[in-house]
Amino acid sequence: MEGVFTSTTKGFGFVTAEGLPQDLYVPAEFTGGAFYGDKVLVKLLPTFSGNIIPAGRDGRRQEAEVVRILERGIKSLTGTFSRVNHQALVTPDNHKISRQILIRPEDTMRAVNGHKVVVEMTDYGFGKRPPEGKIVEILGHMDDPGVDILSIIRAYNLPGEFPEEAMEEARRLPQELTGVLPSRNEDDPAPGRREDLRGQIVVTIDGPDTKDIDDAISVEKDGDNYILGVHIADVSEYVRENSALDQEALRRATSIYLVDRVIPMLPHELSNGICSLNPGEDRLALSCIMTIDHEGKLLDSRITESLIRSRAKLSYPGVMKLLEDGDTAEITQQLGQQGIRRGMITRTREIVRMLRRAKRLASVLHKQRRARGSIDFDFAESEVHLDEKGRPVDIAAHERNAATEMIEDFMLMANETVASTFYWLDVPFVYRTHEKPPEEKLRQLRMFIRGYGYSLKGSASDIHPREISRLLSKLSGTKEEAMISRMTLRSMSRAEYTTTCSGHFGLALSYYCHFTSPIRRYPDLQIHRIIKEYLHGKLSDKRRSHYAQLLPDVCRQSSLRERLADEAERESIKQKIAEYMKEHLGEEFEGVISSVTGWGLYVELPNTVEGLVPVSSLRDDYYIFNPEQYILTGEHTHRTFELGQKVSVIASGADIIMRTVDFRLAGKDESRDKAPRKDGRKSEHGRRKHKAGRK
Repeated sequence: MEGVFTSTTKGFGFVTAEGLPQDLYVPAEFTGGAFYGDKVLVKLLPTFSGNIIPAGRDGRRQEAEVVRILERGIKSLTGTFSRVNHQALVTPDNHKISRQILIRPEDTMRAVNGHKVVVEMTDYGFGKRPPEGKIVEILGHMDDPGVDILSIIRAYNLPGEFPEEAMEEARRLPQELTGVLPSRNEDDPAPGRREDLRGQIVVTIDGPDTKDIDDAISVEKDGDNYILGVHIADVSEYVRENSALDQEALRRATSIYLVDRVIPMLPHELSNGICSLNPGEDRLALSCIMTIDHEGKLLDSRITESLIRSRAKLSYPGVMKLLEDGDTAEITQQLGQQGIRRGMITRTREIVRMLRRAKRLASVLHKQRRARGSIDFDFAESEVHLDEKGRPVDIAAHERNAATEMIEDFMLMANETVASTFYWLDVPFVYRTHEKPPEEKLRQLRMFIRGYGYSLKGSASDIHPREISRLLSKLSGTKEEAMISRMTLRSMSRAEYTTTCSGHFGLALSYYCHFTSPIRRYPDLQIHRIIKEYLHGKLSDKRRSHYAQLLPDVCRQSSLRERLADEAERESIKQKIAEYMKEHLGEEFEGVISSVTGWGLYVELPNTVEGLVPVSSLRDDYYIFNPEQYILTGEHTHRTFELGQKVSVIASGADIIMRTVDFRLAGKDESRDKAPRKDGRKSEHGRRKHKAGRK
């Protein structure tokens, strides 16, 4: 069978083969010279007492041997140059590539130690023969500002400048609306005319620094019912199918949010300009108008081309201040920036009343979401604060609040409504699909949590997401919460874009799509085109056939690019965390043991930084790992380390090449009777206190 090879630093590897619920294990002696990312042909090895078990149902992975390399997966890579014993070597940034790349003297481009370089592979090595390559670009020294992230951009082959043809199209687009003919007939808008919603109280709510604003909301009351409007930038009006802009948008498929920059799917002329729902400016939108009762049930809905004008660009922190403290400063500031003086008090009150209605509706929707069994993994995300040179000055846990959850619930409602509508219209469409957990992974999860006294109802082939949700609720506040939550997340399937509507397991929904972010996600832009063709009565048999052929490729490309973007974003954060901790070596922190392994303890600080305490650094005893209970126990002292245990650690190492952090314990049980600071830094005399995070 065919699959994709992934190497490890230990020499062995894994092969991901389509149709198998679990990767195949390839022992080091059977890798056949395969390199990371290679497409390979493998044969299964007769392991497990002579039985070939492709699913590995005895709890171990099926072993395989690489018999042929079908296609090389990596043509070039990035890494750090060094000279060792008169040899020029490049250590790959991809940590799963275990071998250094040998560079011949004539191919070094005069690189010096510490240079970040791009290497073109010339030989992939075999056995004891090392892989070889030639340097084709020097990005700069590893300590130079910006070079670290530039290396990640090159490593993942992320896009740079837009093609000139696409930019020329973008420059020809209008910067403001002219000649739009709104329709006043809400029940039957005339073709080519738009429903004029500029009289409604519409606002946008995003992060404080957001510039590409593609969603806005309005909430009204009709008796006991709510009228929720989710208004999405009509990007498809400007990015026409198969144009240069469209081709480049599909190639990128998503905007990528690295720690210090955004690599957009569309040029800024669109994403921050005519498509962005900027306050006080007329904008074209595609609006999903939903009538919802007091229990959160959808009574009616319609999707319409609209003309809107946002009253204010609000932020999550600003909305929270309003809802919690009645602080209207952000609203009045926004109105003032639009030059509004007359009637400011009245306009402010209108927006405040709308937001309070929105909060009540969001509470209803959130309660219904919980009741149906939607799964919510409450992992804190890292928020990295940089100075003007791109150096990390603080790491903090990203705060979720009622304002972010409100917008999330409204977007989920719109996405579900649009997916349901077009599923029953039986037209070609792009859905966001999340399958049930693979049976084998679910079986392993059941075995794992049983050791902690937890269980999941239902069979391996038929489990309801409500059971997973209940498990997470039971875990809340327990010492094993972090570990089991991560294991549960790993047992889940990955959400993908598909042309078939098979539901979203994690959200406990039968119908789901991505409709609300066409500025930064191509699937949203794609379905906007289909929706508009349907609204205009132009979705002929010929067009349906066209989309039936086109959409599978759109789904594949979008899913692939999404995975790549996720990896690059994670690596950029890990890079800055390692850089930050390198400046704090020798300092003491308080944290919690988040994972226990045979090679050491992983300790997580309150600011989300996680590092390894190697078992080799525990020198007071010989420690034995219990894999059933995830506990390390001293053979003589019987000292134990277990999940959720509070410990004091000292930052002992930070590798900015491997993007890892190491800790060592700060003394026997020193932290047991000390309360941790919010940032994890010790506050007693003689320790430097953590600077307050910039918001």
